[in-house]
Amino acid sequence: MNDPSTLFERLTAVLPLSPKILLLAVLLLTGANMSFYTIPAESEGIVLRFGRYIDKVPSGLHAKLPFGVDNVIEVPTQRQQKLEFGFATPGYTNPDQIGSDPALEKSMVTGDLNSALVEWIVQYRITDPEKYLFDVRDPGITLRDISEAVMREVVGDRTVDEIITIGRQEIEDSVLIRTRELAQRYQLGVTVNQVQLKNVNPPVPVQPSFNEVNRAQQDRENVINIANGEYNKAVPRARGEADQNIRAAEGYRFKRINEAEGDAYAFTQVLEQYVKAPDVTRARIYLETLGDVLPQARQQIIVDDSVQQIMPMLPMTSKLLEAAP
Repeated sequence: MNDPSTLFERLTAVLPLSPKILLLAVLLLTGANMSFYTIPAESEGIVLRFGRYIDKVPSGLHAKLPFGVDNVIEVPTQRQQKLEFGFATPGYTNPDQIGSDPALEKSMVTGDLNSALVEWIVQYRITDPEKYLFDVRDPGITLRDISEAVMREVVGDRTVDEIITIGRQEIEDSVLIRTRELAQRYQLGVTVNQVQLKNVNPPVPVQPSFNEVNRAQQDRENVINIANGEYNKAVPRARGEADQNIRAAEGYRFKRINEAEGDAYAFTQVLEQYVKAPDVTRARIYLETLGDVLPQARQQIIVDDSVQQIMPMLPMTSKLLEAAP
């Protein structure tokens, strides 16, 4: 913006006009220069006339009343902003992004009375610029206080193991829901989009002992997994062998039953023939039995009361049968 005094001096040097006309020209040029403004692409403009809200304008070029009658406040409604707790990222632009004492923010007490260092991020977006600017004093600081209070409440209901290991997702979801409710109740004009836990560690003096406990738990889980693997290999194999033995036993049972039934049927048939002709059947059984027993004997001896000496009977081998006439 050009200085009015400079414009006045230039005009008096160039044009031989009266001071009133020159002053009026300067005021017109200055007012025209102050009547236009531009809102960035990610923001909206809140127009105040004599300090009172009158309008909300989108991004782009707009006009206003000059000389301080209208003032415009730029609000980044389309930009995702974040609050960092327990740590600080260099180069931040949001004045509310970093707390006054990050070390104190991240120090918390868990439900099992252990200490934990919790770092987290809250991402939010301004959705109602009027409420954000006029309904709450310091809305960014208020949102920080709400987020810290909710996180301490949720962490205080859980053990240190849950916070560091298995309970991170549940903590993020609980803090997000609770922070949204409080931001809406207090009419901050913001929408909380995400809560993300960063580093969660025990205090520095007890970190070595805590790491030892974690390693022991990991070794325990590893041994359990190995045992489960061996169990999963041994049990199916044992079940398969048991099924195989059961099937073999059932097969042997059926075999013995069939053989016994066959022998019983054969005996019944022989008995029927014996009843019809006992002598013939007895002789036939005797001869069949000798035909089965004698070929298995190594040496056969015939004993007869009429014979005074024992005469060996040679086995009827294949060679003797071939030599016989």
